[in-house]
Amino acid sequence: MEVANSLMKESSNVCEDCIGEGTKWVQLRLCLACGNIGCCDSFIGRHATKHFEESKHPVMTDFPARTWKWCYVDRQYG
Repeated sequence: MEVANSLMKESSNVCEDCIGEGTKWVQLRLCLACGNIGCCDSFIGRHATKHFEESKHPVMTDFPARTWKWCYVDRQYG
């Protein structure tokens, strides 16, 4: 599921949704299906989770470190 590597912009160290709302994110999450980058659930925007709810792409990872993965469907780390 490393499709995200080829789709992600190299300079995408931002949550575009937060920028559009004029807010600042806490940490970022990377969708492994499409490369979308969104803020984590520690921030009010919860854009990574909202991306899952809209797209049904099930797995994300912390970004940029990529040290763990989270499956929204199974609700567990992988």
